[in-house]
Amino acid sequence: MIHRILCIGSVSKDLFFPTGEGVVLETPEDLRSQVKVAFELGGKFRCQDRAEAIGGVAANVAQGLVRLGHEAAVYSRIGTDEIGDWILTTLRGAGVLTTTLDRVAGARSDLSAIVVIEQTGDRIIFHNRDANEQLKIDERQLAGYEWFYVSALNGEWKENLSMVIQAAERFGSSIALNPGQHNLKDDPRFLLESLPHVSALFLNKDEAIEFLLAGGIGNDPEVLNDEQYLLKALHRFGPSVVALTDGKRGAWVYDGREIWHGEVFEPHGLVDTTGAGDAFGSGFFAAYLYQYPLEKCLRYGMANAGNVVGFYGAGAGLLDQAAIETVGRELRTTLLANR
Repeated sequence: MIHRILCIGSVSKDLFFPTGEGVVLETPEDLRSQVKVAFELGGKFRCQDRAEAIGGVAANVAQGLVRLGHEAAVYSRIGTDEIGDWILTTLRGAGVLTTTLDRVAGARSDLSAIVVIEQTGDRIIFHNRDANEQLKIDERQLAGYEWFYVSALNGEWKENLSMVIQAAERFGSSIALNPGQHNLKDDPRFLLESLPHVSALFLNKDEAIEFLLAGGIGNDPEVLNDEQYLLKALHRFGPSVVALTDGKRGAWVYDGREIWHGEVFEPHGLVDTTGAGDAFGSGFFAAYLYQYPLEKCLRYGMANAGNVVGFYGAGAGLLDQAAIETVGRELRTTLLANR
């Protein structure tokens, strides 16, 4: 059955600059930032390639959900500038509904410069938020959707999240949450207190650790490095399903009964990890909405993410239903717990 989802959060234009000049540094003692990259201060580096793509979690997830057969709209803000025109045209071309994509006169549409580290495919994002910083949720625009997929919220984000929760209760909608890093750093306790209203939670491992650390829940590095512990700790706050990603180490999912781990599979190799988490989210969530078993939901997420990293940006490698079934069969998954 096709579902109608409103993806709430950011949308931007992303510019990609790949380089192999950075030095990758392993810092496992820093739980909040276990890998870093260094450049010479004052250096100037030539990039042999460049690319552009739509960005922002709300836009990325909406595109993925549409590709997999659902109906998705974006709730965000853009300017009336040339970048805003480009964003609007690109989203409409992807089949994403844009009636809730507000245009703000005098505001600049969001723009990101993304440095892709060629040795690993990982990236560093420098972003400028203007239109999205003026995001203000109007409850009236949230009517008529079965699900709200809430990602990195800007503006008065706590007020915006409270409004989404209020609207979900009023309209009988459900909430999927993928909080942004700035939300987690700003007020993790508020997010923890919001979890009883959330049905599906998506985080990467570093975010999950920071979530619990800042929330005062556990401080033992060995325990916090245990994915099963993280899943169960977060699940106890209320979400029906929790998904946790960790780059090349794959992903883990938990629904209160089963814990599954999925290994990374990259059919086109690794080019750029930007949008991999969003592709995982849209793949997993699309399958979850179809009420597929948890292991199949994981396969959808891993297949989508693994395909996306073979291209620059979060949209070029998104899979449709036929392709995701084919790629998904190549993945390796393991049942870690069943109780």
